[in-house]
Amino acid sequence: MTRPLLYLDVDGPLNPYGAKPEKRPAGYETHRLTPAAWLDRHPNTPPARVKPLRVWLNPEHGPQLLALAEVFDLAWGTTWEHEANSMIGPLIGLPELPVVEFTGSKRFGPEGTFFKTAPLIEYAAGRPFAWVDDDISMRDRGYVERHHPGAALLHYVNPAAGLVDEDFVVLREWGTCQTGVAGSAA
Repeated sequence: MTRPLLYLDVDGPLNPYGAKPEKRPAGYETHRLTPAAWLDRHPNTPPARVKPLRVWLNPEHGPQLLALAEVFDLAWGTTWEHEANSMIGPLIGLPELPVVEFTGSKRFGPEGTFFKTAPLIEYAAGRPFAWVDDDISMRDRGYVERHHPGAALLHYVNPAAGLVDEDFVVLREWGTCQTGVAGSAA
């Protein structure tokens, strides 16, 4: 049986950017990072003068995601693209992961979907997949149902909370159902 993919978004699920700026969620550590996309948002400022982006990451997420690798093949599904491997993964203890690259518009995809939806389906090539993101809509769900022949779990994560224990339980249960592999609880 083919193992399902687990697409990981950074901003929202791993970096709860929607939390109040003065109240970092429990368990998270503050990091100051300057990804290329952040620098691109400041085109008239020399890179050395761009204020780094505040990113909150929970170091417990790395081990929790690695535990999910018992039933999933992990992949980045984030606008951080390859920088997720160099900037995010090392901070939470993840190895280098495959990256879904998003070309073209960073706003909308076909049929009013999120721009990530069609590339994630294409990358999966019929394999089952779970996708954790804070930008999943009913349009995305319908599009996946119509255009993806495999099973799919589009799992919304609150960007003010990030991934929480209940999310890991849902993902493990779904992934276990897809593979038939019994694993330890996350």
